Amino acid sequence: MTNQITQAEEFAALHKKGDPVILYNIWDAGSAGAVRDAGAKAIATGSAPVAMAQGFGDGQNIPMDAALDNARRIVAAVDLPVTLDFEGAYSEDVLGVAANVQRALQTGVIGFNFEDQIVGTSDLYNIETQEARVSAMREGCDAAGIPAFINARTDIFLKAKPETHSDAMLDEAIARAKAYADAGASGFFAPGLKDEAMIARLCESTPLPVNIIALPGTPDTATLAGLGVARISYGPVPYRQMLGWLQEQAKQAIQSG
Repeated sequence: MTNQITQAEEFAALHKKGDPVILYNIWDAGSAGAVRDAGAKAIATGSAPVAMAQGFGDGQNIPMDAALDNARRIVAAVDLPVTLDFEGAYSEDVLGVAANVQRALQTGVIGFNFEDQIVGTSDLYNIETQEARVSAMREGCDAAGIPAFINARTDIFLKAKPETHSDAMLDEAIARAKAYADAGASGFFAPGLKDEAMIARLCESTPLPVNIIALPGTPDTATLAGLGVARISYGPVPYRQMLGWLQEQAKQAIQSG
């Protein structure tokens, strides 16, 4: 546990506004080792690639036991902080969230992505409900004795096309960031947000380190750093690129035979 606590503290320290930590998302122990060898300072799973690599769809379709077994193997394979994309913590109620996060911490992970979308729907939990859920996750971490990094995610922008992103949506995101911070979140994740002015305003509006995902069309790393972003992740992009390469190589091999 001492090493896990140390890794949790080291991971939190990597989040610096204007000097973002780069998390190139992985899906298993092998991909984690490859990213480690590339010079990563920390390892982050992505829920979609983890599920797809095991033959499941995203959205908590992979059983929690399987996801946690996978996380345990990743932690054992790399001597780096590992943060787990835990989606909705496999529970709608706060007691389940607290219990499940304690189970997850037993794998050795030191952080979580925790989303405000109601899994299996296109709706979001209202702010008050999700604030209580974030608080329950923090309570679970405290009960386990691990100062885990809770990256509280909002799906406001991911659910809408970038050209429809508005000031009203940004205002709601800022309100959610404040509520989640009050509940014990360590960071705020706004996947799908690409507009530079909106990203800058979000970073200025919250003391939490802001995480942006490097989807196609997102500003580059240097620009995001200048806007105040503290964490850049890649989500399912590496897995999809790897799969595309694998299919092309297989096609060439099969057709040449």
